Amino acid sequence: MLLEEFNYPLPSELIAQRSLTERDASRMMVLDRAGGTLQDRTFRELPGILQPGDLLVFNNTRVFPARLLGRRRGTSAQVISRHNPAAREHLTGEVELMLTRQVTEDEWEGLVHPGRKIRSGEVLIFGEDELEAEVLSRGDYGLRRVRLRAREGRIDAAIDRLGHVPLPPYIHRPDESDDRETYQTVYAKERGAVAAPTAGFHFTERVLAELRQRGVETCEITLHVGLGTFQPVRAERVEEHKMESERYEISEAAAAAVNRALVEGRRLIAVGTTTVRTLEHVAREHTGRIVPGTGDADVFIIPGFPFRITQALLTNFHLPKSTLLMLVSAFAGRESVLRAYAHAVTERYRFYSYGDCMLII
Repeated sequence: MLLEEFNYPLPSELIAQRSLTERDASRMMVLDRAGGTLQDRTFRELPGILQPGDLLVFNNTRVFPARLLGRRRGTSAQVISRHNPAAREHLTGEVELMLTRQVTEDEWEGLVHPGRKIRSGEVLIFGEDELEAEVLSRGDYGLRRVRLRAREGRIDAAIDRLGHVPLPPYIHRPDESDDRETYQTVYAKERGAVAAPTAGFHFTERVLAELRQRGVETCEITLHVGLGTFQPVRAERVEEHKMESERYEISEAAAAAVNRALVEGRRLIAVGTTTVRTLEHVAREHTGRIVPGTGDADVFIIPGFPFRITQALLTNFHLPKSTLLMLVSAFAGRESVLRAYAHAVTERYRFYSYGDCMLII
C-alpha cells in the first residue's frame, strides 16, 4: 500500500492545543464496523454504551519529563569529568535531548537537536551542571546513544527536576506546569513513556466508577511508549517501514483476565493503539493467547493484519500517514476510517493528543 493512501486534509485550527478542563466532557464518535454507521456522542456516555461483562484493557504507563534543554560542552576527554575545575570550559550552543529508551541504568537512546552538529564524544549539560550526557554513538535521523551522569542523587530524580513534558510538535506552545498532570492518564502508574497513551486521557474517576457499577471489567497492561509510536513513515510503500520496538509488561492477573474473557466470549475493548499493539504482538507469538511476562513489541499493524484479541477499540484521531492511523484502518477498514475522519472535520471535532476520541465497535 502507498503511504499517500493514509493521507487526509485537516484544518490546523482543529488540532487541540490544550486539554479540556473536564476530561470526560470530550466528544466521542462511535463507528460501527459491521453497519458502517456513525454516531456523535460524548465520552460520558461510554458506560451506557458498553455492556456488562465487557473487558476494558488499559495501558498504565506513566510519562516522564523526557525533554531536556541544555548546552554543548565540546569533546575534550577532560570535559567529561565534572570533578575537574579546568574542564569547565567554553559552553557552546543550545541543544535539545529527547530521551526515548533506557538501555542500562545510565545509558539511554535519544533524539538530539540540532542532530547534524552533535558528534560522538561530545558532552551536553543540563541545568547548572546538574546533569550531563556524554554522546557515545550516532544513529539515523538524529538518534544518539548517551551516558547520563547526575551531579548529586539519582539520574531519574535529576531528569524529573530538569526535564520538560514531551508534548508532541503539533502542540505549538511550550509545556506548562499543568501539562505534568493533563498529559497523563488518571490511572498512570509505571514510569517509562515518552508519549502518552492518549485514548486514556478521557477517563475520570467518575467514569471509572460508573463502568464498575455497570459491570464492565477492567485490567491493566504496560507498554512504555517510545520512538516506535511517533517515528514517521519515510517509505513510499508502507510495507517497507520497520517499527522500533517498545518495552511491555503483562502481569499474571491481566493475562488471566484477557484469556478468561476470550474463552467466555465476552467483548474485549482495547483502550488505545498501544494496548492493541501489545496484545496483538503477544498473541501473535503465542498462538492467540496472552501470556504474562516482559518483552519488546515491534508488530506493525496495517490493513490485512489478522487481529486475534481486539474486538473493539477506543482511540483518538491520529496524524495523516502515521502508523497509528494505519492500525486503526486495519481494524475498521481504511475507507470507513477516512470517511469517519471527514465527518469529524465537518463536525469540528478536536484532533490529536488533547482532542476528542472515537469508539470503534
